[in-house]
Amino acid sequence: MNVEITQHGPVACITLCRPQVRNAVDPETARELYAAFVAFERDPRAAVAVLAGDGGHFSAGFDLAAVADGRTASWLEELHFGCDGQPPLGPMGPTRLGLSKPVIAAVAGAAVAGGMELALWCDMRVMDESAYMGIYCRRWGVPLVDGGTVRLPRIVGRGRALDLVLTGRRVDARECLAIGLCERVVPAGDAATAARALASDLARLPRQCLRADRASLFGADGHSEQAALEAEFNGGLEALRTEARAGAARFVAGSGRHGAPDAAG
Repeated sequence: MNVEITQHGPVACITLCRPQVRNAVDPETARELYAAFVAFERDPRAAVAVLAGDGGHFSAGFDLAAVADGRTASWLEELHFGCDGQPPLGPMGPTRLGLSKPVIAAVAGAAVAGGMELALWCDMRVMDESAYMGIYCRRWGVPLVDGGTVRLPRIVGRGRALDLVLTGRRVDARECLAIGLCERVVPAGDAATAARALASDLARLPRQCLRADRASLFGADGHSEQAALEAEFNGGLEALRTEARAGAARFVAGSGRHGAPDAAG
């Protein structure tokens, strides 16, 4: 197996396990990664996922050995944006899925080329201080076909995205933090631990509300402000009627005041 799945309460930890190739993803690994995230989405016990790589690297991208020996040709024929009732399948596996739950990338070492696209697919990125990103596929003539040109400008803006995409240069953790390409930088070796801790914090929060707000953030792209406001309101109504009422009752009873933790959290 090239993908390992471990459950820590409501947190699903999904780990790429091909350290001999810096967790580069070949077609078999992409299928396993896809299946892991489809299972995560369908599991009512799982609230948040952490995606990491084994052996000190997140992912070096798509395995160029599979490109060189022609395996990619048949793999590209399998890809789809949703067919026969199946969730969409991307080149790196899960990268076309629109999940209802958060995924946090724990980035150590290299997250380059398709590995960077995989990290961009995640909601948040926790990098250790020795980690780096980069569109390294630029030098080999391999284009971004798994969301890189779509997600990167939405995260860092078009100008910075053009700089990174066109040059293919290395972007170290501190620069990633400065330009909004990651949300946390932690000491070397601590990315997975920090990402799991963050995932556990999210998993303790009221889930319906969290998912409604997350869906609104993603769904607002490309819509007018009025349409986005309407979608935000409609998407949050059920949480207002259920979780919000219960949370308000806890607050009135004295829980969670002045920034203290909610007793139910």
